[in-house]
Amino acid sequence: MNATTLDAATDRDKLVSLAYSKVTWRLLPFLFFCYVAAYLDRVNVGFAKLQMLNDLKFSDTVYGLGAGIFFIGYFLFEVPSNVLMHRFGARVWISRIMITWAVISAASIYVSTPATFYLLRFALGVAEAGFFPGIVLYLTYWYPAERRSRVNALFMIGIPVAGVMGGPLSGWIMQALSGVHGLSNWQWLFLLEAIPSIILGVFTLIYLPNGIRAASWLTDTEKEILEEKIAQDGADKLHAKVGSVLSNGRVWFMAAIYFCCMMGLYGVGFYLPTLIKATGVKDALDVGMLTAIPYGCAIVAMLLISRSADRRRERRWHFAAAGIMAGMGLLVATVFGSNVGVAMIALSLGTAGVLATMPVFWAWPSAMLGGSAAAAGIGLINSVGNLAGFVSPTIVGWMKDMTNSTNAGMYVIAAALVVGACLALFQPRERQTR
Repeated sequence: MNATTLDAATDRDKLVSLAYSKVTWRLLPFLFFCYVAAYLDRVNVGFAKLQMLNDLKFSDTVYGLGAGIFFIGYFLFEVPSNVLMHRFGARVWISRIMITWAVISAASIYVSTPATFYLLRFALGVAEAGFFPGIVLYLTYWYPAERRSRVNALFMIGIPVAGVMGGPLSGWIMQALSGVHGLSNWQWLFLLEAIPSIILGVFTLIYLPNGIRAASWLTDTEKEILEEKIAQDGADKLHAKVGSVLSNGRVWFMAAIYFCCMMGLYGVGFYLPTLIKATGVKDALDVGMLTAIPYGCAIVAMLLISRSADRRRERRWHFAAAGIMAGMGLLVATVFGSNVGVAMIALSLGTAGVLATMPVFWAWPSAMLGGSAAAAGIGLINSVGNLAGFVSPTIVGWMKDMTNSTNAGMYVIAAALVVGACLALFQPRERQTR
């Protein structure tokens, strides 16, 4: 390679890096804040539980079923939602999702019976269906597979950040606003935490481009470079009809792995405040402050493990290591639940492991599928996996009522995480070496 050719290649690499830097700084902070708002509205019921069950005389079984029934609506409408987003564009569809879920989340202040609790949680799942897989799909319009674990991590750290920010915020609302203007603290929680989603949903209509060609802030040269990268990345992907994707065994296998991962995520999301309270911490604000610690550890783990997976171009062992760490962490936290120090260390490891599996996992289906196949496949994997959001709290709630302890349910969740880690090792190696 002569000096002129070398200089041209170097200049092109600089242009590629500059283009991706512009895309990342333009899109990822906004999508990150959208996900923080989404996840906060999804799991703030875990904090509401601290007082709502007593006010409404709900059992743990009622709570578990209500927390989980969200995912039935999510499951039924997620694949259609993702296909419609691919057809009509991300800007309008994501805005629609965010505004409708915020309105329904705010309407949870009217919960008074198990039936209304179930109805509103189901409706929230219907409204939010398609948001997470829609964003995962949307990122494939911009980034090739070699960059996707890191990009997924930058988006998905919205989950632990929602815990870091939302824990203290939810604890403060629960403590400071009880009885204000005749509303209970859990009613204020649902009402106030819906406001960011409405604001971001409206702003999405103005801010979010549907794809590379619609990005007015990119130059024509930058658009051509990015489109070329996406075209090269999609050359060996599966582009198939929706029906054939839904019957693809590889897609269902990935859905099974993700189901195990989600058992852990929602075990943590819905029960972390309860587990911390069980160590002897009674004040709602103190519980909220302590929930920030495991989620803070998860942010670090997600960034480090996803970066390592991309650098080494290896997914299976990274996912498996994180999954086993998650299972062991939740197991130890349950066994030593009365010891605040040991329980917090174990919960931090468990939460970090659970969340670190996610960006690594989503590099698999987005590397294998393209076009409408990606829309349907990603939607299917996420919807089936998120059924764990129904199974996990339902099992824990039912076992809590049967045994007067969350221990048995948490053992089931820890076992599911280890099973998912083992299944991941059967993923084909060629999918990890892109």
